[in-house]
Amino acid sequence: MQAWLNAYCAYLRSERQASAHTEAAYRRDLGKLIAQCEHAKIEHWEQLTTAQLRRIIARLHQQGQAPRSLARLLSSIRGLYRWANREGLCPHNPAVGLSAPKGERKLPRVLDADRAQQLLDGAVENDFLARRNQAILELFYSCGMRLSELCGLDLDGLDLAAGLVQVVGKGNKHRVLPVGRKAREALQAWLQLRGAASPADRALFVSQRGRRLGVRGVQFVVGKAGAQALGQHLHPHMLRHSFASHLLESSQDLRAVQELLGHADISTTQIYTHLDFQHLATVYDQAHPRARRNKEREG
Repeated sequence: MQAWLNAYCAYLRSERQASAHTEAAYRRDLGKLIAQCEHAKIEHWEQLTTAQLRRIIARLHQQGQAPRSLARLLSSIRGLYRWANREGLCPHNPAVGLSAPKGERKLPRVLDADRAQQLLDGAVENDFLARRNQAILELFYSCGMRLSELCGLDLDGLDLAAGLVQVVGKGNKHRVLPVGRKAREALQAWLQLRGAASPADRALFVSQRGRRLGVRGVQFVVGKAGAQALGQHLHPHMLRHSFASHLLESSQDLRAVQELLGHADISTTQIYTHLDFQHLATVYDQAHPRARRNKEREG
């Protein structure tokens, strides 16, 4: 079973051009399944049936695995068997027709517009780290890009004159995003200092040693900014959520937000309509005289 997994991951790298992060996620998920198969005395992928896989998923759910994690596991299994079918290694796919248990869909946490402004509008020292970190924060909030997309940015993908940046998203899909005025100003200030690190490659964001800034480094930058400016935990995806929520609130254009976020399915983007409605309901409760009067009576 491990040999199949190794061959499948090699296929993901060479033909699907999957990132190292994606490959690691597949290895983690499918390795978890291999462990379950060993427990059930299943020695080959061809032996796994739909009924057995259903029992494995149910067991993992009982052990506390989140529905979202199980859905991702099933997706990984379907992908492996589709590859095996094409390679003539196995005639069936036991994951077809199976779905993960339903779970409560939590609304993403966002900053409101005032908190986002508080984060971004503070004084910035004119030094290497301060200018770089400010440019990172502004770009996240201006474009709504994923953490992996920001870390993968190269100078060649940035066109400040046109106010555009090209990112490589999931599935190696390219998309071009507009860059707002504040983010362009922050990037211009950063680029004037970037050369001081004598960067070894064309990465847009580099460390003081000139190396591309990685995922952990960017997470640290965002987390530290949240603690210092807002006194709260902050992560890159919260800035992406905030971008989407504020843009949808202003434009009401769900399709445009879907394109900007790089969502393949609009149902993924629709969660922000719930956030928008939540905001409208809060405004109503605070402002409408009948709603206010009812609250006073309840009090």
